Amino acid sequence: MNKLTNQNSALAARDLRHVWHPCTQMHDHDPNGSSRVPMLPIVRGDGAWLVDANGKRYLDGISSWWTNLFGHANPRIAAALAEQARTLEHVIFAGFTHEPAIALAEELVRITPPGLDRVFYADNGSAAIEVALKMSFHYWLNQGHGEKTRFIALTGSYHGETLGALSVSDVALYRKTYAPLLLTPFLAPSADTYQGEPGESAEQIATRRLDELRALLEQHARETCAVIVEPLVQCAGGMRMYHPSYLSGLRTLCDEFSVHFIADEIAVGFGRTGTLFACEQADVSPDFMCLSKGLTAGFLPLSAVLTGEAIYQAFYAEYSAGKAFLHSHSYTGNPLACRVALETLAIFRDEPVLERNRQLAAHLARRLEGLRDHPHVADVRQTGMIAAVELVADKASRRPFPTQDRRGLRVYLHGLQHGVLLRPLGDVIYFMPPYVVTTAEIDLLVDTAIQGIEHAVSD
Repeated sequence: MNKLTNQNSALAARDLRHVWHPCTQMHDHDPNGSSRVPMLPIVRGDGAWLVDANGKRYLDGISSWWTNLFGHANPRIAAALAEQARTLEHVIFAGFTHEPAIALAEELVRITPPGLDRVFYADNGSAAIEVALKMSFHYWLNQGHGEKTRFIALTGSYHGETLGALSVSDVALYRKTYAPLLLTPFLAPSADTYQGEPGESAEQIATRRLDELRALLEQHARETCAVIVEPLVQCAGGMRMYHPSYLSGLRTLCDEFSVHFIADEIAVGFGRTGTLFACEQADVSPDFMCLSKGLTAGFLPLSAVLTGEAIYQAFYAEYSAGKAFLHSHSYTGNPLACRVALETLAIFRDEPVLERNRQLAAHLARRLEGLRDHPHVADVRQTGMIAAVELVADKASRRPFPTQDRRGLRVYLHGLQHGVLLRPLGDVIYFMPPYVVTTAEIDLLVDTAIQGIEHAVSD
């Protein structure tokens, strides 16, 4: 056992000498520090499980930052990747093209809401948001509306870490430090059901918030390019959820006031909310749809922005007109990533993924029901294969625990000790497992989370 322990320790020590990890206070990983959060070297994946250098297995309850759909080292997707790697690994995407990118664009147009007929590739979710923001602004500029330079985002929203994406985000933890560098959006109140008035239904909250958005647009539509939202679930903002009617009302308001509707489906797309895309639940087509994460089932970085023909035509002109969209990434349309994405979408076609997800989601809901009466749980909420439990110091007033208590971190550490990966958002414990998870594995996730919550709130 000592030799195995040394394998983990040796890899972790090498990592901490040189690597700076994302979204991390590196001091937490100091083995002599007060937090003592372990750095875990993972050597392989197996379905819904990750395996460290010691051979210990961890059930991936968060799909490795919400990317993995069909299991780690999925053999079907791995085989497609290997085949493509033997054929073409990359080619410049300006003036050149290839079958995987063409076929993927055709398939994305086929499966997304009507009217999204043009596909622009980028590298990751934040890059997709940058593309959509710039494309919206540039469209209005090309149309002679250079006065449109602002965006409307929802309170509690999160759209990424690059400066443009962060500009339309409203999570202080990420935004506050860089505020002097950022654009300033107009903020519309989210239809978040957790923030509703006592006795108010989710649909009533959505209606009230749409009235407030209307008032904002009446004042600022002339200078607004677009409204950007995460459909149905504001993920990094604490898994906040709202009624689909907000999206249908938003579509109506955007049409009425001549502003674009940008749907950030990066985290909620590809079956995560119960339908292939969250916008389907409101039967709406946005002007821009941003996709990433599940697009490649967690294998490779890739994102896509879909938009309509009218927006594409606003850029289509003689070169001398200066209307081209001059935005690029070196790995735009990477053949490896596109081939993996095609195989991911083929699994949706060939297997009853959404039907199985509904059964898994129902089981998850049943297992979480008992937490609704917990004295330190203010809310249990769920949309499809996303569920969240809100921990509070006082249930009646919803008074949160002091931030410095880091109660969610206690749940995380408890999970690791018991072979489960749960990575809370503050004191929001959430579940977003791969679609290959079994009901027994969901039981393990929930049982471990319940035990972790008891441990976290015990003093």
